[in-house]
Amino acid sequence: VMNDSMLQEHGRFKMNPPLRGREDRLALIEGIKDGTIDMIATDHAPHSAEEKGRGLEKSMMGVVGIETAFPLMYTYFVETGVITLEKLRELMSISPRKRFGICGGTDEGQSADFTVVDLDAEYTINPDEFYSMGKATPFEGYKVKGKIVHTYIGGKEIF
Repeated sequence: VMNDSMLQEHGRFKMNPPLRGREDRLALIEGIKDGTIDMIATDHAPHSAEEKGRGLEKSMMGVVGIETAFPLMYTYFVETGVITLEKLRELMSISPRKRFGICGGTDEGQSADFTVVDLDAEYTINPDEFYSMGKATPFEGYKVKGKIVHTYIGGKEIF
C-alpha cells in the first residue's frame, strides 16, 4: 500500500530500508507469492518524539514495527487474497523460528509460545494507543483488521 510517493517531511517516514517505489513493492509481493521471500520480520525502533521530530533528514532511523506488522500484513495481504492466513503464519512465525533455531511454538513438546489474534477486530492505527514508548509510524490512520489479544511464552500469558 505504501511507497516512496507517500513520503512526508516527518521522521515517522524515516526507516531502513527506506520506502521504495511502486515497482519495488510489486516485486516484493511477487517474491512472497513465488516463495523467493520465505519470511517477513520487522524492526522495532521505539525512538522518542524528540528523536523522530527533526524532519525526514535529521531524525533517527527506524519506526515502531512490532505493533503494526501483523495487522497490516493481514489486512493488505490476507484479506485481499494475495496470500492465505496459513502462508502469513509461516512467513511471520514458523520460518523465522526455523531459520534462527528458536524453540517454541505450538507443536507437541514445544514450550507453547504463541499469539492469539482477533481476526474480526477492526481498528484504526493510532500511535497514542501503542504499548511501546515509541510512537513513530507512517501507518497512523490506516484502518486494519487483526488485533493481538493475547501472547503466551512458555505457556504463560504475558499480554
